[in-house]
Amino acid sequence: MTDPRITFGIIVLNGEPFTRYTLEALYPFAHEIIVVEGAAYAARGIARSDGHSRDGTLEVLREFKARHDADNKITIVTAEDEGYPDGFWPGEKDEQSRAYAKRATGEYLWQIDIDEFYRPDDMKYICHKLKSDKNISTVTFKQITFWGSTGYAVDGWYLRRGASRYHRLFKWGPGYSYVTHRPPTVHDERGVDLREIAWLRSEELERDGIFLYHYSLLFPKQVKEKCDYYESAPWAKRARARHWAENAYLALNEPFRVHNVYDLPSWLDRYVGPHPPIVLRMMDDLRVSNPGLLRDCTDVEHLLSRAWYNVGKRIIRALDPFDAFGRRVVRRVRSWLKH
Repeated sequence: MTDPRITFGIIVLNGEPFTRYTLEALYPFAHEIIVVEGAAYAARGIARSDGHSRDGTLEVLREFKARHDADNKITIVTAEDEGYPDGFWPGEKDEQSRAYAKRATGEYLWQIDIDEFYRPDDMKYICHKLKSDKNISTVTFKQITFWGSTGYAVDGWYLRRGASRYHRLFKWGPGYSYVTHRPPTVHDERGVDLREIAWLRSEELERDGIFLYHYSLLFPKQVKEKCDYYESAPWAKRARARHWAENAYLALNEPFRVHNVYDLPSWLDRYVGPHPPIVLRMMDDLRVSNPGLLRDCTDVEHLLSRAWYNVGKRIIRALDPFDAFGRRVVRRVRSWLKH
């Protein structure tokens, strides 16, 4: 039995090629792993007609459980299990997150995207923190977002203004409730937001070199599917998501709009830091088994070598606090005028 007892909750649709690597990375730290598979209606354009992943994710999950789940830690949940015979989740990601939360039996609930990873030593550090301080009720991580390769990361105004901070790990127990997926929010049995109790913030973990390694913009297949969903999902309000994928990801025609929240400036940086070892193994495996899945990053190398791009990045970074201040002033003025 793991100590502390952590339930990992995952929502996944078209999770390949990450699925088996994510499960393998989490398994040693898991009391249990609950994977909720399938599409919301807004994602029907990238799902099978029965609501499931079109890239074989559900079959990979079942194969992994059959062959590698010796300790019976893995539970796979589909919409059919919740009473939706067409295979689709009508309640979007809130409902999918609640599907793993209501099954959780651990002392902590750790939400994981299929394309996010942590270094093993960092996970050991978090487990030690939870064991040594039982009062910790929420843990937030700063993410590093990788783009096209493990050698490049994306940065920008949107990320710098709070969007790189992810609420991920929550104390869990009888009477606790998963309230909303955006942002991930859990209340205790009294209805109190766990962030109001004992919050281990990302800034403290960042000082210790602990990050969430998010490979959310790594593969063209992955990015095109995300953008199809974002353009269809009412909550996302990204009517030009497919256009962004074609012009700012698959081609670098908009080199200062490279983050998929594209209404604010963003840019690419070379990344020279560490990665979770299992991600490097995944990339090595893909170079042999499926090189066509990888993005050719010759254009990124060319871009990063250009003096004008590096000067432009410095200017945009310097303008960020001024733009942020101006937007705050405008919001306050609008609020005063309304009242």
